[in-house]
Formats: sequence, C-alpha cells, structure tokens
Amino acid sequence: MNPVVFIASSENDTDRLGTILADELPDMTVVSLIGTLGAGKTRLVQAIAVACGLPADDVNSPTFVLCQHYHGTRRIHHFDAYRLKDEDEFLELGPEEYFDDTALTFVEWGDRVSDCLPRAHLEITITVTGDHSRQFEMTSTSDDRLLARLSHRLDSANQD
Repeated sequence: MNPVVFIASSENDTDRLGTILADELPDMTVVSLIGTLGAGKTRLVQAIAVACGLPADDVNSPTFVLCQHYHGTRRIHHFDAYRLKDEDEFLELGPEEYFDDTALTFVEWGDRVSDCLPRAHLEITITVTGDHSRQFEMTSTSDDRLLARLSHRLDSANQD
C-alpha cells in the first residue's frame, strides 16, 4: 500500500493524529519515528499519550535517559536513539523485551537503529513544512490493513 500522508497545519492537528493513532495502533506496535531535530517526534508521542489519558507534562523527550515508560489507558515505551553511538548500544537497553510487550513502543531516530527494530513495525517520517506545520508520512513493513484504517480515519477527520 502507498504511504499514508497527513498534513498538520497546527499542533491541534498533531493532537488529532495522536488520538487516531492511540485508537488504531494494535497492542505490541513498534513505531519508528524519523525526522530532524525539532520536527515533532516527541510532540507526536505526547499527543498519543494524552489520548491514552496521560497529562501532557508527563511526556518528555527521553534523549538523556534513553527510555521513558508511561502508564495510561495504554502503556507506552518511548526510546530515543539520538545520543547512541551505534546499534550495539541500543541493544544494550534491552529493546526486545519492550518490543514483545503488549504496550506501544516508540523509537525516536528509529532510522539510526533500523536493523534492531522488529521486521513488522510502523514508520512515521515527519517533515517540517512551516513554523507550525508538519507532514507525517506513515508506512508499514507488514500491515496494510493498519494503513487502510489510518487512511480512512484521517480522511474522515479531514471532512469534519
């Protein structure tokens, strides 16, 4: 299936995307987040976490601690591979344990550790298109049905 593209013209649009992802991502989904510094990787995880009942202030970039864990209506593991020197250092964090968990797992800078990610994962590439606008391009390595559901929900959200 072709990538699903969502254009966010504001943070409110990112919140809408986060709500849809929180609703549609199956348990055990691993999401690789790709984008430049400041693109909105952590902001997207924050939007998903808020949709799962967490206060926005509880969700921070795990850049310096490397991994955060959140417990709302769904559990979330949030990795950041930016400061890691190589994939071996990522593997030392024991990500396989989290990938096998029923929680949602997000890996910021997932392209830096792509060989360590499960074969089946969702990839979201975030491109800055303006001061407050972003393009989110979603591809799946294994689940075209997930992409079809996301496309349908995002199309419905755009018509509201």
